[in-house]
Formats: sequence, C-alpha cells, structure tokens
Amino acid sequence: MITTIRTNGSDVIISFDGRLNTATATEANAKINRELNNIDTIESVTCDASRLEYISSSGLRILLSLARRYTNFSVTGVLPQVYEVLETTGFTKIMTVERALRRMVIEGCKLIGIGGVGKVYRLDGDTIIKVFREGTTMDEVRREITMSKEAFVLGMPTAISFDIVKVAPSSENQAECFGLVYELLEAKTLSTYVKQHPDQLDECARKYADLLLGLHHIEVPSGGKIPSASQHERQQIEHIRRYFPKENIDMLLHIVDSIPAGNRLLHMDLQTKNAMMQDDELMLIDMGEVGYGHPMLDLGHVYSAMVSLVGDYDSIIGMPREMGMRLWNKAIDYYFSGLPADVIAERKTQIEVVSCIRNFSWLSLSDSFPEPLIEECKALFDERVAKRFDYIKDVCKTLNNWTL
Repeated sequence: MITTIRTNGSDVIISFDGRLNTATATEANAKINRELNNIDTIESVTCDASRLEYISSSGLRILLSLARRYTNFSVTGVLPQVYEVLETTGFTKIMTVERALRRMVIEGCKLIGIGGVGKVYRLDGDTIIKVFREGTTMDEVRREITMSKEAFVLGMPTAISFDIVKVAPSSENQAECFGLVYELLEAKTLSTYVKQHPDQLDECARKYADLLLGLHHIEVPSGGKIPSASQHERQQIEHIRRYFPKENIDMLLHIVDSIPAGNRLLHMDLQTKNAMMQDDELMLIDMGEVGYGHPMLDLGHVYSAMVSLVGDYDSIIGMPREMGMRLWNKAIDYYFSGLPADVIAERKTQIEVVSCIRNFSWLSLSDSFPEPLIEECKALFDERVAKRFDYIKDVCKTLNNWTL
C-alpha cells in the first residue's frame, strides 16, 4: 500500500495505491495526520482512489475522520469494487464520492461539430459525445452539466448529458481528454440539416429565430447558479491582454460596459452547430457559456459566428459562408418581425457592433491556437474596431434604446 500526499495551493490530494486494510491503515493514517498537520491552510481534501483496489473498515474510518475534519472533502476515481463498499456502508450519502470515469475511444467516429472548447462526434445512432480540448478541468466539465440542467429547468430545450467519460488519445485528440455523452436520437446539427435540405432554409431560419426568441423570453431569477454573461465577457477580454495593447482592450471593454443590464437567458454560442434538429425540433448543446444578460450580447455572439467568423467557416460552422449568412439574415428578420423598420435597422447595427467583442474574445478559449490565426485576428482588429471606433462609440450611445 502506497499513500501519496501532494498539495495544489491550499488543496490537498491524497492518493491511495493498493489495498487499504487493517495491515496498512495504521501506517497510512499516521502519515496523513503527520503531513496534514504541517500544512498551514487547507481549503479542500480530495482522496484519489483511482488505484485503490480494496478498502476495509479500518480504511473506512480514515475516510470518515477526514470527512469530519474537513468540510470540503471528496473521494474521486473510485473503482467499482470499492464504490460498492462505500455505497453499501452509506458513505456515498455522507460525503462526496465519485466513480471512476469509464474510458471511450472515438477513433472512426464521425466528427459533426467543432467549437472553441472542443469537438462533437457521433458515437452511434443514439448518442453523441462532446470531447473537450486538452487542458479542460473537471470543474469546467461539471459547470457545463450544471448550466445545462439549470437552463433546462428554466425552459431551454437542451440536451442533458448522462455521463462524464475519459476519451482515449487518438488521431483526433493527442492526449486523454474529458468527454460528455448525450443521447440525441438521430439528431443532426442545424448546419447539416440546412446543407442537406437547402430548399428548407427559410423554414430552418424561422425555427432558429423561434429558438432564440424563446430563449430570450426566459427571465433568470436572481441568486441562482447561472452567471452574468457581461462579467464573463469582461473576464475573457482581460484574458486576451497578451495579444493586444491596452488601448485595444479598452475599446472592447467600452462596448461591454455600454450594453444595458438584462436578466434574460443567453446561450452565448448559439451558432448552427450547437443547435441539433431532432424530430423537427431544435435542441441545444454546448452549454458551457450559458449566462444571463441582455439578448443583444447573445445575438452579437451569433453574428460573430455566422457572419464575421475568423477562421475556416466551412469547418467551424458546417456550411458555406454564403449559406450561413443567408440563414442568419432570414432568422434575424423573423426574430424582429413586427417591429418598425427603423427600429429593426438600429438593432441590426447594434448587434454588429456588439459582435466585435466576440470577434476577438474567443481567443481566450484556448492557449494553443495557431499563430497565423492569432496574427489574422490582430490584423482584423484595426479594420473592424480601431478605424471605426468613433462610429462604434456613437452606436454604443444608442444601446439603451433597446429595452426589454
């Protein structure tokens, strides 16, 4: 039996390797107490049980003692035979216990979507899997599940993941990554559906608009788990300071700060590969950026993807740019249907200006984008923002005209 203790700031990870029984528990307990007593500040303790083959009552007492001593205590990566013991003894009810993640292979699976934080593959006729980019943490994966459930309860038609998995390295992903499995029976991305049924583009645009409208009519109650979209946007802009000089960052922050407050539910990445057509109904996936705020922020994100995207449009959006722009133009007209023409024209202008944020803030989604893509974004900033900043400031003065 090997007991290893390491720290990550004020977080402590205790790893067990072998059998935690009567013969080994005394020594393991003594080592844990000795080393934990020498740590000044402990905010959380995690027991990594991914190599724990067996646990006896003596080992259970160690876990119970740690759970009583530390409020933020969990046991992770628990193998089936150990989990059965913890469940039978009631430990799963008195402390956080997480099973070991099953491992999956995506080699040979069809790629159906690409986003800033990962890729989506079809596993079979019943299920799809979102594979997160390398470096994504378990907390980020759990956040997506939490946001999906919160949004679903509020009325957003979203797919709910039923399993977190580890995805083995392959030609598609070079390192082991986290994945989320979704059950979507024969669903297709909206991009794929439009490409296969170009004659139904107008009807698809109407459904797309209805999806956005339905989402933006949902009011998010205060005090919940869904975060402020504007605050998240500011954080992303701060994260790209390494790419742009201060004056450019200040320009983007000016746009964010000009957006009026709102309490509406926002997806924040509702491009057509994140909308799945199932049984003639659109359903949402990729809920990692869900927030609340003013709809113009969500629509600005969509515009950034569907109209002014930087990068390989066909690969990222899943259809030719001309087709995607036609879909967007029809959808936004349906979205504003019934409003006076001058109001619609002003709001389209406002959306285009707000889209400038996402044009560049998406660089915060990864620290490993290709250098040519980063350089392209830097060059575009002058054209899309810097040279037009007086115009952008004038449009920002009108944003408060868009009342909810």
